[in-house]
Amino acid sequence: MKFDPNHLSALAAVIRLGSFDSAAQSLGLTPSAVSQRIKALEERVGGALIKRGLPCTGTKAGRRLAKHAEDVAVLEGQVSRALALDPSPEAPPLLRIAVNADSLATWFIAAMVATPDLLFDLVIDDQDHSADWLKRGEVSAAITAHALPVPGCNAQPLGAMRYQAMASPAYMAKWFAGRPTAQALARAPCLTYNPKDALQQRWIQLHFGETITPPAHFIPSAQGFADAAQAGLGWGMIPVAQVAPALKSGALVPLLPDSAMDVALNWQVSRAMASALAPLTRAVLSSARHHLSPPPR
Repeated sequence: MKFDPNHLSALAAVIRLGSFDSAAQSLGLTPSAVSQRIKALEERVGGALIKRGLPCTGTKAGRRLAKHAEDVAVLEGQVSRALALDPSPEAPPLLRIAVNADSLATWFIAAMVATPDLLFDLVIDDQDHSADWLKRGEVSAAITAHALPVPGCNAQPLGAMRYQAMASPAYMAKWFAGRPTAQALARAPCLTYNPKDALQQRWIQLHFGETITPPAHFIPSAQGFADAAQAGLGWGMIPVAQVAPALKSGALVPLLPDSAMDVALNWQVSRAMASALAPLTRAVLSSARHHLSPPPR
């Protein structure tokens, strides 16, 4: 089945911007024209592609078609650069990728800056779950903890992000009298990014040999997570690179000495998009080399 590229671009714009009015403005069309293009595309596929609302969102089929349209735009941009054609006056193509919050907070933005020919739509998800977005075909690339390539993807090791269980000195004195025990950890509030975040439990299992689920504050912000630890709200696993000044000044201290935990990260890219995304892959690998520990052997 072939699709009208104008219909696909309208669909992608509505899903990306959340409304027919915003999509129309970005495409230089009227909202009625955008609506007609979406209607024609829905008639062609025989089902709804947009969930009307505030904001408008895509159905499963709509999201898949919108991503296809965005991938085509990225591929066309690669061809234009390869043939040294005049740059298009339109905005750069949009690329959807899955990134874990700690990478975004510490090193990934440098790779984005080094790839100015793309606009980024970032899906933030835990590194243990980001590969699921690739499996569903909803992103073109992902930073993931999984070294085994997702079917249809290429995988390259990036290195290891070093985490340390940290808290403020006042928190340590209040809950641990200077040193944690398994009993104290079962009562002391910890910080958790979201329900998928299992780093705190893994650290406890590694160093205390027990399965403990401590009471937790859920803070879905990498910066907010670090700020909460420094303010004494709880303890949590934080990238060492993110809070180096706080560690140096003593505003944050490790729960245990020599207890850092490394989490290996990998870059997975859809094989169909690998050539077009080669500049981004080079930028990602370069930034990872400068900020992460060497990949485990």
